[in-house]
Amino acid sequence: MIFRQLYDAPSSTYTYLLADKYSHEAILIDPVFEQAQRDLALLRELGLHLKLVVDTHAHADHITAAWLLKQKTGCQIALSASAGAVNVDLPLHHGQHFGVHGIILEARATPGHTNGCTSFVLADQSMVFTGDALLIRGCGRSDFQQGDPARLYHSITEQLFSLPDTCAVYPAHDYNGRTRSSVGEEKRFNPRVGGGANEKDFVHYMKAMQLPHPKKIDEALPNNLRSGMPESGRLPQEPDWADLHVSFAGIPEVEPEWVVQNQPSVTILDVREADEHGEPVIGLHNALAIPLSELRERVSEVPKDKPVVTLCRSGRRSSLAISILKSAGHERVANIHGGILHWHDQ
Repeated sequence: MIFRQLYDAPSSTYTYLLADKYSHEAILIDPVFEQAQRDLALLRELGLHLKLVVDTHAHADHITAAWLLKQKTGCQIALSASAGAVNVDLPLHHGQHFGVHGIILEARATPGHTNGCTSFVLADQSMVFTGDALLIRGCGRSDFQQGDPARLYHSITEQLFSLPDTCAVYPAHDYNGRTRSSVGEEKRFNPRVGGGANEKDFVHYMKAMQLPHPKKIDEALPNNLRSGMPESGRLPQEPDWADLHVSFAGIPEVEPEWVVQNQPSVTILDVREADEHGEPVIGLHNALAIPLSELRERVSEVPKDKPVVTLCRSGRRSSLAISILKSAGHERVANIHGGILHWHDQ
């Protein structure tokens, strides 16, 4: 299995990518709206096909990217039927098995943070994705949005602590940089529900907590009850001056074929050194040559009346030129994917 743990810093949210290395079918758990471009780039670079997006619950601290990813990939959206959200293709129920070719998950209802909280257990019980029900050395709060500390206690102790001690725990959030735990660790060391704590211990602990209201709840919750679809029902605006793709490294890129077809409407900035210009680049005309080593001092020579696409031998040096151009005020910039090597292949 291909597995990645991704992170959204503003909301401290983990997104999980699970994919079968043979079928290349993929699942995303708890994707974040603002990180959809990153997630799509990773799928593209790994050659994966997103088939299913699933949320552990209707989040109050960020907007899910489920609807947006469905528009981009045609994937299905899964969420607990108890969440009461619309635009859901696969309403999940306790004990239901679901997934993609090569990867099967079991849905375990773990309410108490919200009614619709569901944890997802890998078929071999080696991993569990606990959402906000069980966190690393903590748990989700139970003071709003159908929260019920007694219900959460039973969800954790009966549905999650019944898994093997070796089962790896992957939560939806961590606010201290911790990435994973295990069922055995949480049973022993969780300060709220571990170490032999009973229901009374847990309930009194949770009721004594005084936490600020989630900052984004008024925006996040209505959107998440639409599976992340904006109230307008429209996709967010994207740059339309080129057929852009943003890499997992965050670099905007265009393909050589697009550049050949659109040369008059862009400035092609060749950042190779002078001794690299011996061999002509087929189909390339009127490129502006400024070596990368001189670009910071000569960036004023790059016109701003057109978008700028950067070029070098492999596409690596020219990707650095993007940040130099942006620092100088150029907004419409892109790297030519793969540089001259890819150009010749196409």
